[in-house]
Amino acid sequence: MTSAGVVLVGADGCKAGWIAVRRDAGSTPCVEVFDSFAALLSANPDDAVFAVDMPIGLPEFSSKGGRGPEALVRPLLGARQSSVFSIPSRAALYADTSDFTTLEAWYAAHRRASDVAKATSDPPRGVSIQAFGIFSKIREIDTLLIARPDLRGRVFESHPEVAFCRLNGDQAMQLPKKIKGSVSPAGMAERKALLCRHGYDMGFLDQPPPRGAAADDFLDAAVMTLIAGRIAGGTARPFPDPPRADGFGIPVAIWA
Repeated sequence: MTSAGVVLVGADGCKAGWIAVRRDAGSTPCVEVFDSFAALLSANPDDAVFAVDMPIGLPEFSSKGGRGPEALVRPLLGARQSSVFSIPSRAALYADTSDFTTLEAWYAAHRRASDVAKATSDPPRGVSIQAFGIFSKIREIDTLLIARPDLRGRVFESHPEVAFCRLNGDQAMQLPKKIKGSVSPAGMAERKALLCRHGYDMGFLDQPPPRGAAADDFLDAAVMTLIAGRIAGGTARPFPDPPRADGFGIPVAIWA
């Protein structure tokens, strides 16, 4: 599953910050929540490999279908492809970086970001509420990768449904993980069974997630750890292959 001695980390954004599943060579995995991505990085060795459920590498201008990786992976996912949403331009991501103290301010910032996104896309496209909700986390990773080019060979973008599909012999999951915003027990069970086939213990997966993270965040981080192992072992595939690069030279690809 891993190159000898390499620490593998799978991460996903969550309400409290970032949930991470870490696996050291020869050890059982552990799960923890961090309040920032910088804190997550500093808690792990300098040569750890991270797979993250978060867009990495931002376009200056957004075309139909997103940056490129999104359009490549959607056809793999069948009914699950709606889980892959397009990322707007870097200007839209940084249109408003305030800490929002009221719901009105949050919606106003969303409208500003949507206006910038429409002006930097063809065909013009605004920003979904779902995408806007993770803008601050996208910026966290983006600012780190701009400031620290050394991280670009250790922090990789993945996507849970693409990861599950690849680990399932390129067959998309049959059941949704969520239905109308609520976790689906059947969809979770399908994914847990697949994770167990790839080395996890059901007792680990069945534990309550750490405070500040949801059950589906936990499973997403767990599958990201498996992708980190594939990346470290040289068996992961990037979409596109080879990866593209954004204006700062940050690689743009979904790995699985």
